[in-house]
Amino acid sequence: MSNAGHGADGRGRPFDKPLPPGGYAWWYLDAISDDGSEGLTTIAFVGSVFSPWYAWSGWKDPADHCALNVALYRLRPRRGGAWAMTERGRRTTRLSADRLAVGASEMAWTGRTLRVEVDEVTVPLPSPLRGRISVTPVLGPQGPFALDGAGRHRWAPLAPLARVEVEFTHPRLKWSGWGYLDSNEGDEPIADAFRSWDWGRAHVEDGVVVCYDAVDRAGHQTRLRLAFGDAGLQADALARCPAGAATLFGLRRTGWAAQGEPTLEATLEDAPFYARSLMRTDLGNGPVAMMHETLDCDRLRSALVRAMLPFRMPRLAG
Repeated sequence: MSNAGHGADGRGRPFDKPLPPGGYAWWYLDAISDDGSEGLTTIAFVGSVFSPWYAWSGWKDPADHCALNVALYRLRPRRGGAWAMTERGRRTTRLSADRLAVGASEMAWTGRTLRVEVDEVTVPLPSPLRGRISVTPVLGPQGPFALDGAGRHRWAPLAPLARVEVEFTHPRLKWSGWGYLDSNEGDEPIADAFRSWDWGRAHVEDGVVVCYDAVDRAGHQTRLRLAFGDAGLQADALARCPAGAATLFGLRRTGWAAQGEPTLEATLEDAPFYARSLMRTDLGNGPVAMMHETLDCDRLRSALVRAMLPFRMPRLAG
């Protein structure tokens, strides 16, 4: 495991590193509160991979298609939440090595801490979404790892394990928990390169297990089973297996287990081409919660699906 591509401070890819036409970069964070009642995901995009406007532009300028996606989940009991992802162009996006500002929101490094200032409007029902998320890495960066046979798409866990502090004024909430931070980048549109992928991460005692299965359009299969920190598990031995029923849109989820099969606790996001789920699985030392994503790139390429996306991912001019 190499730290190639990371600065000495462990911040990973600079936000303002140039991208080719059709390229993309994103920074992904998820966290679950210590009591298991709350959760969130936050993704900052440069060259938003799901953007219909980026596709309709002919994939010309990734920096003209930026967004901050924020999703809040009420997990126990399962109810409600909030979701926002408004795309913005070059005039309202500001990039530097340590800071990505999209409209009134920003993601920025301050020392070893990543701070996310959220000032968005939710969809489909508009309401303010405002707050701060602070991420302090506990485990340092790894990678990057190639996800396709040609090495044009790369993934790097920046903080496989982190402490996360969450405080929002709209809606009003405050909690702390364990989280995970990574980054992805690619030199071409993601749906041009891949057919599908499944990804999952689980916090296990003093470590983290991350699994990644991707199939590119040349038929190359990437199979990553990684244990970070003092996970104390044989990640390579984890078997790929079905994970709960298909989604509302018929996506088949595939997870990983040392024994038995994962069980589905909640579907957090359900789109025609993408699902995010919370699962419970046994990775060798008893049941643990696993955050899981599945992506069908053939569906993402569909003209019908792209025509539906503006209702979920609006764009503001500028």
